[in-house]
Amino acid sequence: MPLQTTSPIRSAPPPTAPNNAKGLVLMFFGFSFFAAADAQAKLLTAHLPSLEITWFRMLGLFFGVLVILALRGSHVLRSKTPVLQIMRGIAAAGSATLFITAVRHVPLADAVAVSFIAPFIVTIFGALLLREPVGPRRWTAVAIGFVGMLIVIRPGLGVFHPAILLVVAAASLFAFRQILSRWLSGGDSPVTTVAYTSITATVILSVAVPFVWQAPTGWQTWVLLFGLTCTSAGGEVLVIRALDMAQAVVLAPLHYTLILWGTLYGYLAFSDLPDQWTLLGCAVIVVSGLYTLHRERLNARRKTQSAVS
Repeated sequence: MPLQTTSPIRSAPPPTAPNNAKGLVLMFFGFSFFAAADAQAKLLTAHLPSLEITWFRMLGLFFGVLVILALRGSHVLRSKTPVLQIMRGIAAAGSATLFITAVRHVPLADAVAVSFIAPFIVTIFGALLLREPVGPRRWTAVAIGFVGMLIVIRPGLGVFHPAILLVVAAASLFAFRQILSRWLSGGDSPVTTVAYTSITATVILSVAVPFVWQAPTGWQTWVLLFGLTCTSAGGEVLVIRALDMAQAVVLAPLHYTLILWGTLYGYLAFSDLPDQWTLLGCAVIVVSGLYTLHRERLNARRKTQSAVS
């Protein structure tokens, strides 16, 4: 599950002359890196505790932030709302830990598909916490998205694994992070947000990981840990760079390429291929999610036009 920096609809103002083509390429490969990190995390669950794997993954994010700080300077760490930033880091640590715990037991493609309910939970949280107006068409899209999730997990049909509920919990925490991102919009830049997320999550996990620590053994485990750290850092840098140079509304649909990467890596690493019901459920979730993004764009455009007039 990506450690995504910002909500796809809310981000810092785009550059004066956005380069959407380059941004799309960077975002595409950024999500491939995130999916590779998910696959390596699943492989590592056979050898290490989930909390320890999450700590190594967050180290990748932390190293990515160090690169950004080296390029941009320490002023990136100036925040107008540090408490909200810390809360977002806590949610990030919890979300990543739950997702990695889940993929120990369920196929990667299934976990990624279910994680796509996060935008629908964002809509629910936005209506309840931010009092955002949500019309009947968006509520219908949310309901259809959850139907798609039920098609994937099929409770009561003998294929349901309780661990998939951890993905739902991870998606809920991820959605809460996105709501915090909206609260933070206009105050802190996306780079400041990801820097705080990295530092907070790394500190929290560093306190907790000694209680479950198992020393990695074997060169294969160390190679996977190194790959996990590098792909996490690389994905984060690519996504931030993409958001810097392109319009976020153009990049948002690429989030759904994660199911393609998840399916590819799941097949290559575990010989797992999603069945027809998982593909159908995923298609329902993706179509509903894209419609939800479309409605959010229209609402954002109306707000902008109203502010200008």
